[in-house]
Amino acid sequence: MSSFTIERQTPTTSLSIAAVVLWVSFVSLGDCQTTPAPITPCSAHKNCDTCVPHAKCLWCFTTNNCTEYPVSWLLPPSSVCQLSQARWGVCWLNFEALIIALAVLGGTILLSIAVCCCCCCCKKRPSGPDRDEERFARKREEIKQRSEERKVERKARHDEIRRKYGLMVDSDHPYSKFENE
Repeated sequence: MSSFTIERQTPTTSLSIAAVVLWVSFVSLGDCQTTPAPITPCSAHKNCDTCVPHAKCLWCFTTNNCTEYPVSWLLPPSSVCQLSQARWGVCWLNFEALIIALAVLGGTILLSIAVCCCCCCCKKRPSGPDRDEERFARKREEIKQRSEERKVERKARHDEIRRKYGLMVDSDHPYSKFENE
């Protein structure tokens, strides 16, 4: 039987192992540096498919060449290429249509944001009756009250006329009809 001895690690040995691992990782990171790929000029591209994937390049079908996209201007000047003949990003969509599509998309997004904001503002208004509804309800109540008052006055006048002509059965009245019992 062979016996294995297990060494007990002390904090200093674990610390030294950690230091060695850290040193190796720094050394290995220093050796893994990559050099950036050389940037090819736009004029080196000979067709639209190789030119337009680069964001700084613009393909012109009029001259069939790839030129640098003039980033100082949002739209390339007509001296570089006409908008209907310029391609940027994809070959199947001309620059003019791209601008129109982006403008429509941006307008749609802004309009939908405005509609959402209006809907949110309308929902925050109290759901109870507003001032106009309250005012109309008060007027309706006043009209109803005046109508009731007029009705009571009319009934009082009619009763007075009935009493005057003896049409009302009243035990106090001397000319009341005799009832058969």
